[in-house]
Amino acid sequence: MKSKLRCALWIVCLQLFVAAACVAAQGARQIIIDTDPGADDAMAILLALNSPELDVKALTVVAGNVVVDRGVENALKLVSLAHRCDIPVARGAGHPLVATLTTAEFFHGKNGLGDVELPAPACRPDTRFAPDLIIQTVHAHPHEITLVPIGPLTNIALAISKDPSIVPLVKEVVLMGGGISGGNITAAAEANIHNDPEAAHRVFEAGWPLTMVGLNVTEKTLFTPADLKRLAQTRGLENDFAVGVLHFMVNRAENLGGEGTPMHDPLAVGAAIDRSLITTQDMRVDIELRGEYTRGETVADRHNSTDQRVRRGDRYAVEGIQRVEPNVHVAVSSDAPRFIDMFISRIAGK
Repeated sequence: MKSKLRCALWIVCLQLFVAAACVAAQGARQIIIDTDPGADDAMAILLALNSPELDVKALTVVAGNVVVDRGVENALKLVSLAHRCDIPVARGAGHPLVATLTTAEFFHGKNGLGDVELPAPACRPDTRFAPDLIIQTVHAHPHEITLVPIGPLTNIALAISKDPSIVPLVKEVVLMGGGISGGNITAAAEANIHNDPEAAHRVFEAGWPLTMVGLNVTEKTLFTPADLKRLAQTRGLENDFAVGVLHFMVNRAENLGGEGTPMHDPLAVGAAIDRSLITTQDMRVDIELRGEYTRGETVADRHNSTDQRVRRGDRYAVEGIQRVEPNVHVAVSSDAPRFIDMFISRIAGK
């Protein structure tokens, strides 16, 4: 058994060496993580900071899992833990565009970090408003920035509204949100989209390349007690913090009848690292803004078509099919075992 474990670790190390060599040859992908940290956000941020394929240009903070001031403090603690005070952390929107904010300390702990305490941050916040930082960074690196929103989309929507010229300058948007098989905050809606549907509508309609990593894949990408045991075999400041947060998340999931905790936000970062971790299908996705039971739902047209109806007296008659243009690369499956192995290998011993 030990020899098999050593062999597996050597294989993972070899994969990391190859990945690092490729990055050195091609250059890391430049990303901005827009976040509401958040326990799974924290795991996503640590994954990004420990992945040579990514160059994290900024963390922009939005209200969501926790109130925005708590989110900024958590983000500063995370970059301090990783000794990355070079990464700007900027405060963004404190409330949705229209809706009333819903926070989720039940799932993330009173402090948003699974009730695992970190020292006071050594890093200091950037003085810019997060949407302004997004705009400035995109203009400074045209066609190079990938936005990775893993919270409500308020900051991204505000940036679009303030400067629509950034849309064609953004390389890609890879977001955690939505789903095509039901919700988690309601029967129909996922939490990030439900928290600010109007913002999501602007982002989904903007016209840039957009990949949606939603519940239909994240809820099948589970970090289990066995995975937690693997990560707990190694030690390090980031490693130990991650073990504590994931212990909280796994216990919470088990208490609710789950076999492990879904890796919602980390999988979106994983897709930015290695697109082959997910399989996508192009679909037309619209955001439901008015439904009593479906507000915030990401309504995906798997066929990218709609019936052509013609009024005939007191009825409509279908006279053909009208194609609709897809606007989202929708993740429909994930290589969960490979992603979990990658996550553990990146955090282990750090």
